[in-house]
Amino acid sequence: MPTIILFAPLIGALIAGFGWRMIGERGAQFLTTGLLILAAVLSWMVFFQSFEEAETITILRWVESGSLSVDWAIRMDRLTQIMLVVVTTVSALVHVYSLGYMADDPQWGEGESYKPRFFAYLSFFTFAMLALVTSDNLLQMFFGWEGVGVASYLLIGFYYKKPSANAAAIKAFVVNRVGDFGFALGIFGIFYMTDSISFEVIFGQGEALSRQSFHFLWMDVNAVEALTLLLFIGAMGKSAQLFLHTWLPDAMEGPTPVSALIHAATMVTAGVFLVSRMSPLYEYAPGTLTFVTVIGATTAFVAATIGLVQNDIKRVIAYSTMSQLGYMFAAAGVGVYQVAMFHLLTHAFFKAMLFLGAGSVITAMHHEQDMRSYGGLRKKIPLTFWAMMIGTLAITGVGIPLTTIGFAGFISKDAIIESTFAAGSGVGQYAFWMLVIAAAMTAFYSWRLMFMTFYGPQKGDKHAHEHAHESPMVMLVPLGVLALGATFAGMLWRGVFFGEAVGEWFGGAVFTGAENHVIHEAHSVPEWVSVAPFVAMVLGFALAWLMYIARPGIPAALARRHHGLYHFLLNKWYFDELYNVLFVKPAFKIGHFLWKKGDGAVIDGGLNGVALGFIPWLTRLAGRWQSGYVFTYALAMILGVGGLITWFMMTRGIN
Repeated sequence: MPTIILFAPLIGALIAGFGWRMIGERGAQFLTTGLLILAAVLSWMVFFQSFEEAETITILRWVESGSLSVDWAIRMDRLTQIMLVVVTTVSALVHVYSLGYMADDPQWGEGESYKPRFFAYLSFFTFAMLALVTSDNLLQMFFGWEGVGVASYLLIGFYYKKPSANAAAIKAFVVNRVGDFGFALGIFGIFYMTDSISFEVIFGQGEALSRQSFHFLWMDVNAVEALTLLLFIGAMGKSAQLFLHTWLPDAMEGPTPVSALIHAATMVTAGVFLVSRMSPLYEYAPGTLTFVTVIGATTAFVAATIGLVQNDIKRVIAYSTMSQLGYMFAAAGVGVYQVAMFHLLTHAFFKAMLFLGAGSVITAMHHEQDMRSYGGLRKKIPLTFWAMMIGTLAITGVGIPLTTIGFAGFISKDAIIESTFAAGSGVGQYAFWMLVIAAAMTAFYSWRLMFMTFYGPQKGDKHAHEHAHESPMVMLVPLGVLALGATFAGMLWRGVFFGEAVGEWFGGAVFTGAENHVIHEAHSVPEWVSVAPFVAMVLGFALAWLMYIARPGIPAALARRHHGLYHFLLNKWYFDELYNVLFVKPAFKIGHFLWKKGDGAVIDGGLNGVALGFIPWLTRLAGRWQSGYVFTYALAMILGVGGLITWFMMTRGIN
């Protein structure tokens, strides 16, 4: 079954991409969708199997070079099972949803055969992601890592007629290359230190690497700290963590199903999976884990502040994704990798549903994405409204305090917050307060989205509101399936991700050191710690209700009064402008200098100088010897023979 799960999307991508003319556009769409549904069903069957230890399914001999010997193999353990379910379930539902969403896309003219290409890209992305999560070694993981990068570039820039889409695709590709370079250096370093890139070998070397160091510049650097930090730089790029996050909101230029698949539930979680997979190394790198915690908690806070004032419905959800990824990394940073994976699983359900629900709203409003043009839509699109309501209840963490009853986000997010407090360290306390504050802001901007979209008076284009209608069932059924996960996933799997059964259920898929008791300590934190996220959620909801329902004039007044702060957040902390000054403009200036002075003056100038100066002079000189007289040629021959005899006599002599 794992082999079918892995290669079914690839087969669909190849046939839809290259053979769609034989099976038709509809055939390509249904083939790729059917194969993804098959992969999802098989993934759920695999999910309920138990693995006492990791099993390896070898597919083929892949790379053989010196001491490097790499198989293409599938590693089956609990981490792989979780990711298989997340990737294939969300991808299958996105494929089904796309049958309706892409049916009448106004951004394409008639006669464009874009649908097979779109579904081929989706399936290719799914294959690359599956290659990543089933990898048995770092080279195979890097293959999938770069594969999802290529697929995301193609999907973000799918509307290639839009300059903004092309720019967003290039930006995502370039920013991710920064992180991927760090990931590659980490792989090189691990191979250098262990002479292997196989997980089985690497995982047994964590303690030994923690006792080794190497000299870099003026410092002696601990080997495991340096290697795990390099791997995390790769995770920062792929998972849009602070400083390498600027590509994520711009990626909303792609079709909405792409946002749900890539930028909510699958590709952006690859970094969290990487850190959890490499836990046998990270557990011996406390310095790196501290850095991971700080970056995760700070990312959650910064992204939440930006989400407070955004007006594009997809960008609000995008910054919400960035913030929730910060929660996952904060959990991994304090050593509760299982809880990080728990939030990854629950987040996949409610965030994919929010994105697909946003797509339904956008479709109803004739592809308008500005929430200031919405209002009063709950009666026009009631099923979409209730789906997004469930997603909002899940992401804001609605549940009964001090119990295990609540929506998915309530269970998994509270587990993270409690774990950061239980870590008992200064960085854990920092993460705890950052995440609680972020929880309040998450509730505010999530309910702000709901109130601006579905409540209040109708705003914007009157014609769009009058003709707003519910999406077809092919788009609503995936929302219903995801709603089940957003409601029950937390309560169903809390025990095996955060309860007493966590160690037995995960087996050896996640390694925790002998001194790591954070999950156990998290079960006995003070009651006020467990209640804090709920209080934060209530405060966020109350403030959103006050500002957008009870007294809707407050937001504009606050924006005028705090003009500087408002524009600081609206412009995303000016990260793009800062990077433009520090990196983009200097790169363009260097490129212009090399073009004009290097390529133009030195290379072209030198060649032109030779071509226009020396070569014509040499030609004229040679032309003078071509007189046409026999005695001139005879003299040249005599002089030549004389020169050869002289050279021979001087170098060899005459016997």
